[in-house]
Amino acid sequence: MTATSTTPSTTGTTGSGGFFDQPRAVWAVAFACVISFMGIGLVDPILKSIADQLDATPSQVSLLFTSYMAVMGVAMLVTGVVSSRIGAKKTLLSGLALIIVFSALAGLSDSISAIVAFRAGWGLGNALFIATALSTIVTAARGSTAQAIILFEAALGLGIATGPLLGGALGSISWRAPFLGVATLMTIALVATTFLLPATPPAGRRTSLADPFRALKHPGLLTIALTALFYNMGFFTLLAFTPFPLDMNAHQVGLIFFGWGLLLAITSVWVAPILQRAIGSVPTVLVALSLFALDLAAMAIWTEDKTVLVVGVIVAGAFLGINNTVITEAVMGAAPVERPVASAAYSFVRFSGGAVAPYAAGKLGENVSMHAPFWMGAAAVAVAIVVLALGSRFLREQEPPPAHSEREAEAELIGDLT
Repeated sequence: MTATSTTPSTTGTTGSGGFFDQPRAVWAVAFACVISFMGIGLVDPILKSIADQLDATPSQVSLLFTSYMAVMGVAMLVTGVVSSRIGAKKTLLSGLALIIVFSALAGLSDSISAIVAFRAGWGLGNALFIATALSTIVTAARGSTAQAIILFEAALGLGIATGPLLGGALGSISWRAPFLGVATLMTIALVATTFLLPATPPAGRRTSLADPFRALKHPGLLTIALTALFYNMGFFTLLAFTPFPLDMNAHQVGLIFFGWGLLLAITSVWVAPILQRAIGSVPTVLVALSLFALDLAAMAIWTEDKTVLVVGVIVAGAFLGINNTVITEAVMGAAPVERPVASAAYSFVRFSGGAVAPYAAGKLGENVSMHAPFWMGAAAVAVAIVVLALGSRFLREQEPPPAHSEREAEAELIGDLT
């Protein structure tokens, strides 16, 4: 990730402009951020519709997450190399263009294999866009850096919360509509960003593909990355498999995951920093992971009870929001390397869990029982708890970052990217 590789200009740190008195370029990028983060939960409400209409199994449909996360994980190793050579604006526009092309192609496809392939391209575009979104807003905004960060956090939270809602509303018309809707909205963002955002030359040290792999030699960073790998197996079991036992229409599933996204956004921005300052980073993550494992276990026991599934999905958003922000913040100081390098290494490892779990959950649901995927998720999160507890000696407790600081915003960005 290179979310902080661009040094903020004076327009991002000084000036007397109010919060809403921002250049049009800032609003264009913020709008693109909302749409980009919508893409994370957009497909949840239409998973069952796609399976029904394209005669696909749950494991085949779950590959929409697998291809997206696998490509995004690998792309995290590349985004720093790209943006440090061509600059933030070109990287941003490249990501937007890829999202437009591949989301439109997915919406026009007639086979599950084609949609899976196009979701992979969407993941590449999202990685390139997200890599430079934060630094671009901070650099171009008027007023204080804190004001720019609040605007970015608002865009991030709005996108995560409304993605499932939009997916459910459009999905009730057709499973194609959410994909085509994203392509349309991102086209507007691309045109606005092209003409309104000034050119940004390359900045900072050029990074290499080998840097993130070298960073994983540090035991602290490796501990957190492995914790996130197993935790993400639980996360994406919830995200990719739950719509099948819920067996509801797209609009209903969208409302449920809207509640999930809303809690995730609220806890990642406001609750996580409070807990981190009160009890420390590692205890906060251990508590959040323990509650999430119990939540998945409850969903495994009472899979036939839709009320339990609905409540389980929504309350999971609170645990996920807390964990995502705090554990990603810990990454920043887990190894004596640059933050973008540490972020790339961490994201590459943890997204492996996000790539494997959806397909594994679908296969377990098809061949074992509808309970088995949730048990797998709960067991994986339990492994994450053990890994973090045993490796915590390699982690030094850090002073939490100031509220609405660039470091805190980057933690929310990378954490909520899943």
